Amino acid sequence: MDGVPESHTGWTFVTNHARVLAVIADNHSARIRDIAAHCRLTERAVQKIISDLEQDGYLSHVREGRTNTYRIEPGKVLRHPAEAGLTVASLLSLLVQDEADRIPLPDSRRHTTA
Repeated sequence: MDGVPESHTGWTFVTNHARVLAVIADNHSARIRDIAAHCRLTERAVQKIISDLEQDGYLSHVREGRTNTYRIEPGKVLRHPAEAGLTVASLLSLLVQDEADRIPLPDSRRHTTA
């Protein structure tokens, strides 16, 4: 996939859950296959992460034909006590790049807000 960074070993600053959420924030109708490719995860891992995020109320989806359209809850507070008071919107403001700097996703309907 063009423009996607090479895979990485070792620890990173951002969790896979945050990466998946950032990709969805960038494209509310992204396919699991595209999210997986962008995040360098398996489709199964992305499905599990989306399930986790939905179960805890950070994300919901609506089925439109063969496509899922996701809705992020921007006011939802982050889970860890160290981030007490920080919202999903504040996390995404750090992770989602400005429009000019974004890596395009395949056949996407792009959205800039959560």
